Amino acid sequence: MVTSNEPIDEGGEGPPPPPSTGAHLAYAGASRVRTAGDTAQVELFGNLDRPPVRFEARIKNPLRFREALSALYAVVGSDYRYVPKDRTAYIAYLRLKRDTAPLGVWQAQQAYFGWLLRNDPLAFCILDPVITVHPDQVMFEVFGKDESTYACLAFKREAFEEVGTTAHGSTNIDFSDALYSNVQQIRSYRETRLAVGPDGVKLQAEPNREVLEKKIQVPDSWLRGFLQVQSAATLPFDHVRLAPMDLYNVLRYLRMNGDRKGKRRGLRFELIPAEKPRIVAEPWETVFTTTAEVFKGKAARLIRVWGRRRLMTIKRLLPFVESVDVYLLGSGMPSFWVFRAGDITLTLGMTGFTSANWSSALGFDLLLPRKTQDTEPTKQVVQYLADDHWLADTKELARQTGVKGAALIEALQLGCQHGQLMFDIATGVYRLRPIAAGPLDLARLQYRNVRERVAHDLLTRRGAVRIASENRIAGVGLELTGQVSVAEDKRDYRPQLVLADEGQVRKVVCTCPTFRKHGIKGGPCVHLIALRLAFAEKEAKKAKSDDAVTFETRAFARRDGDVETVVQLSLERDRLKYRWGRAGQPMRLQTLRFNTEADARSAYFGKLADLDAKGYLDAIAE
Repeated sequence: MVTSNEPIDEGGEGPPPPPSTGAHLAYAGASRVRTAGDTAQVELFGNLDRPPVRFEARIKNPLRFREALSALYAVVGSDYRYVPKDRTAYIAYLRLKRDTAPLGVWQAQQAYFGWLLRNDPLAFCILDPVITVHPDQVMFEVFGKDESTYACLAFKREAFEEVGTTAHGSTNIDFSDALYSNVQQIRSYRETRLAVGPDGVKLQAEPNREVLEKKIQVPDSWLRGFLQVQSAATLPFDHVRLAPMDLYNVLRYLRMNGDRKGKRRGLRFELIPAEKPRIVAEPWETVFTTTAEVFKGKAARLIRVWGRRRLMTIKRLLPFVESVDVYLLGSGMPSFWVFRAGDITLTLGMTGFTSANWSSALGFDLLLPRKTQDTEPTKQVVQYLADDHWLADTKELARQTGVKGAALIEALQLGCQHGQLMFDIATGVYRLRPIAAGPLDLARLQYRNVRERVAHDLLTRRGAVRIASENRIAGVGLELTGQVSVAEDKRDYRPQLVLADEGQVRKVVCTCPTFRKHGIKGGPCVHLIALRLAFAEKEAKKAKSDDAVTFETRAFARRDGDVETVVQLSLERDRLKYRWGRAGQPMRLQTLRFNTEADARSAYFGKLADLDAKGYLDAIAE
C-alpha cells in the first residue's frame, strides 16, 4: 500500500504547500490483534528501514494495556485547531456530488479520494508512533495532529512476563484505525501477548505477504514542534501533585459547562508555599482546592495554562490513575502532565500557545539553543548512551563524560532538539532515542518560515531593529512601537503591536506593503516578528540586571474566599503607577512622581517586596 501526500498541481493558482520532509516507512505487515479462543496476540511490526527492535512478552493486565493504548490513539488523532465557518467545502461537495452523479460507486469513491488528496492530503494521515525498548521500560511516543500535544506512554518491564529475546532500540510501528479497532477486542479473561519486531518476532509468516509501505510528507512544523516540546522538558519548572479525583472534578466541571465566547478559557494555578494548590476554571472563576500535597516551591506563583480540552484525551485511562504530577514552566509556556497508573505512565506535554499566538511561540524559542550542528559535548553524551547504557541522569552523565554545568544542560537540550535524545520527565533521566532513521535537516527546522529567518537576520546580524517606545495601557496591555531599517528597500518601517500580560497579541499594525495588502492572514510580517524578538531579547537582558529597569509592569492577585483582589504596579521612568481593585471591576489609580529614576526604581522594588509579604501572587510569567 502506498500513501502519498505530495501536492498535485491542478493548473490553478493556490497557496504554496507548507514545507515538509519526506519520510519512507516500510513494514513487513500491518499491525493487528489476533484473537483465538482465550488468547490474543498484539503484533506490532517495526520499520524495516531502521535497526531491528524486538520485544515479546505476556501482558499482566490486559485491560490497562487496552485503555492506555486507546488514550494514546486519542492523542495522536487529536485536532483542536480553530476552523472558521465558510462555505468553500460545502460548495466543493455540491460540485463533486454533481460531477459524480452519473458514475458508479467505485468511480465515485475514487473521485472523492482524488479530491481529498488534492485539497486536504493530511485528513486521514496519522503519523506512526515511535516505540523504544529500553532496559527498564517500553515507550510509545506520539505528537498530536494539531501539533499541540506530545504524549509518551511508558510500560515498566514489570508489566510483562517476557518470553522471547529482546533487542533494545527505537523504531516506528504501524498504528492505524484498524489496529485501534482490534485493540478494543482485548479482554481480561484472554491471555494477551505483545510482540514488537520487524517481522512480528518470528510469527507465522503468511505466504507472499507484501511489504506495507508509506511514503508521506511530514510537515516541518510538526517535526519541529515534536522536538521543541520534548526539549522544553529540560527547562526549570514548578511541580504540583494532584489526586486523580482533583483532576476528575475539574474535567467534569468543564464538560458540564460550555465555553463562553470571547472569555478566557484557561486553568489558573494559584501556588502558595506550604499550602494546597488551587485551580481556578476560567471564565467562571470556580475554585478547586486540591487534596494531594502542599506546594513545596520557595516562592508564590500564579500560572495560567491552556489545553483543557486536550486533557480530555486521557479519560479512558483516568480510572486507573493513582497520582498526577503537573510540571509548569510558566504562563503561556508548555506544561507537562504525568499520569501514573501502577506499571503504566502516560506523559502529556501540551504547548501553552496555539499557532495563532505566534508571539508566545517566539518568546519560547529564545529559551532554547538555536545551533544546527552537534557540539562536541553533545556528541560525548550521545556516544556514552549509545554504548549500551541507553539512559542516565545528569549526575551520571557529568561523571562519565566530564561535561558539567551549563555546558551539559546545553548539550542535552541540543540532543533533544536534534532528535537524538529525549528527557523522560516522569523518571528524571535522559534516554537515547533517535526520532528518525537518518539525520534530520536541522537547517530547515531552525526557523518556522522564511520570514522568521529574515527577522532574526535583521535583529542579530544587521542590528536594524529598534524599540522606539513602550506604552502601558491599563487593562489592555503593553503597546510596543518599533523601527526596522531595511537597506534593500531604502526605507524604515514602523511596526506596532499590543501585548497582553500572558503574551497574546491583541493588535498589530505595520507600514509595510505586505501588511497593508494581506494583514496577518498569512502570518505576521517580517517587521512585526523582528519587533517581538527585540522586545523578548530586551526582557531577557533586563532580568539579569535590576539596575537597567526603567519600564516595567507587574500584576498581582490575592484570593480571600470567593473574592479576588488584583493589583497592578507600573514603573515608567520617574513615575510609579499603582492600580488596585476587585477582579473584573474598574480599578483605582494612584500616580507617584519622584525626583530621579533611581528613586522611582527603589520605591518600585520596595512595593514589590511589600506585596509579596502580604501574600499576593505574581500574575505575570517571569
